Amino acid sequence: MDVVNELLERSHRLGADPRNTNFAGGNTSAKGAAPDPVTGEEVELLWVKGSGGDLGTLKESGLAVLRLDRLRALTGVYPGVEREDEMVAAFDYCLHGKGGAAPSIDTAMHGLVEAAHVDHLHPDAGIAIATAADGEELTRRVFGDRVVWVPWRRPGFQLGLDIAAIKEANPQAIGCVLGGHGITAWGSTSEECEARSLEIIRTAEAYLAEHGRPDPFGSVIYETLGEAERHERAAALFPIIRGLAATDVRVVGHYTDTPEVLDFVARAEHPRLAALGTSCPDHFLRTKVAPLVLDLPPDASVEQAAERLRELHAAYRADYTAYYDRHATPDSPPMRGADPAIVLVPGVGMFSFGKDKQTARVAGEFYVNAINVMRGAESVSTYAPIAESEKFRIEYWELEEAKLRRMPKPKPLATRVALVTGGGSGIGAATARRLAAEGACVIVADRDLGAAEKVAAELGAAAYRVSDVAVAVGVDVTSEEQIAAAVRAGVLAFGGVDLVVNNAGLSLSRALLETTLADWDLQHDVMARGSFLVARETARVMIDQAMGGDIVYISSKNAVFAGPNNVAYGAAKADQAHQVRLLAAELGAHGIRVNGINPDGVVRGSGIFASGWGANRAAVYGVEEEKLGEFYAQRTLLKREVLPEHVANAVFALTGSDLTHTTGLHIPVDAGVAAAFLR
Repeated sequence: MDVVNELLERSHRLGADPRNTNFAGGNTSAKGAAPDPVTGEEVELLWVKGSGGDLGTLKESGLAVLRLDRLRALTGVYPGVEREDEMVAAFDYCLHGKGGAAPSIDTAMHGLVEAAHVDHLHPDAGIAIATAADGEELTRRVFGDRVVWVPWRRPGFQLGLDIAAIKEANPQAIGCVLGGHGITAWGSTSEECEARSLEIIRTAEAYLAEHGRPDPFGSVIYETLGEAERHERAAALFPIIRGLAATDVRVVGHYTDTPEVLDFVARAEHPRLAALGTSCPDHFLRTKVAPLVLDLPPDASVEQAAERLRELHAAYRADYTAYYDRHATPDSPPMRGADPAIVLVPGVGMFSFGKDKQTARVAGEFYVNAINVMRGAESVSTYAPIAESEKFRIEYWELEEAKLRRMPKPKPLATRVALVTGGGSGIGAATARRLAAEGACVIVADRDLGAAEKVAAELGAAAYRVSDVAVAVGVDVTSEEQIAAAVRAGVLAFGGVDLVVNNAGLSLSRALLETTLADWDLQHDVMARGSFLVARETARVMIDQAMGGDIVYISSKNAVFAGPNNVAYGAAKADQAHQVRLLAAELGAHGIRVNGINPDGVVRGSGIFASGWGANRAAVYGVEEEKLGEFYAQRTLLKREVLPEHVANAVFALTGSDLTHTTGLHIPVDAGVAAAFLR
């Protein structure tokens, strides 16, 4: 239908520009006629963005569709503001046909306002005026009588009634500023509604640019570190901060060092403003009531910063618990956790956290929105967000709690960050795929950066952003410096490392007398030394996080079985196998489990076999290379070929939720090679 297409196109245009609204924030609607699916008669309908959708990517399936006559008839049974939450359940009885998406709390605003098209948005410039101490007067000054002030009211049925009444009383108005919240605009056509929304936003932006003072955050009190030094310090602090932020619930992290953030944390007023918290409900539902702010200069040592962060974190948890206790009623949902979602570090930037990478990233984006709001409000007035008690009413709103209960159960590896070496092909790529499918964020590490990037892109293909699922890093595991850089890149991407798969390897099939020193050194440098270096650098991160972790070595049945023409490879794999036992004994005190997997004959999809090892082994055993997998299968007890996916399954078995008390174990994935049985 034209009305639906127009609504979606308008939504996409508005949602594509972050100046207009934040990710998944705001909603749009349109009214029109369509046939009743039972009677065939024309009925008036409301199409409105459903709960939890994003304007920029909105699809027709994301629209709630309601009968307008039934929705408006709810005004006759509305029990009053004290019981307005009951009206959300009543929306279900107003649905048309199958109804589409679940109606959001803002549905009443769109349905009760007498206009064919309505936009409700959260632009930074609009919220700056909405959160100014003199917001009502400022609205008159900026817009005259074209835009009307609406005092703060929690989103819901009563707010819809308020805006409908204000529109009726002000026929000249094109929209309104919602105190502490955002803006709403309306129009008789989709084009007119969009134009009015943009007029309100651009007029607010122009006013702030023309009349705002240039230094609303005060003088610079902290130096901003240069990019290289800043990222070095961020990588050192991030695992510590993530561990603190995960005291109650495990989280993934996101790092932001945009100019807006760096300027904010460098200036004198940022502690005062940060303590006031955010205002727009969409903001503080993601960022929590206030951030944790480190009060040390950037030149303090990492050790000093870590110690101070621990002290501030303990104080934050006490303050948050007190906030909950001040406002909770017997009917309030239980406290969800007392850790910060946002941590600000002068000279370095912002660390944000969430149940997955996208949630963590969006929380950071929302706090950047909040910084922009504070800058605008402080530039022309004084920033005055909604009262703490109102923030609590929304944060611990039963309707929000019900939304959380409807969310799908997290996958087994959700919030886990995995580093897979040799992840560009074979066993490594299969393992990266399995871990990502089970909810992990994956750092795909490979000497061939192009291959790693291809796998990372595949893992993130279904995500809003590929980097929300996987990142690729180029690394030669024989290089201490490259490994440290790869781990640092992974930490900056996701906040830390929880699960390591030491998979990078190669093999040269040589008889003893034909094995050169270079052959020996290469095999041991890649597998024995490489695994040691990767384990050492990632263990540093895991220990800083204090969240436990997993290290898995992809060893080989050749670590146990003595095969012909294989001295360098077999010895290197035996070295890896004993590293498992040594590290399990050493790292257990930190909750880090170390286990190994002994595959055999993984021919198909294997980078090692494709690089000449397969041809050599086929020659040793006197079979055609293309039949090597079949040959290996026939010598096993189960007569089955081993594939990369079978090894990946074993990695998940070790690192999922079932073997929490297992460390120092080697699992054979060889279809049964009796000579390689562990004794």
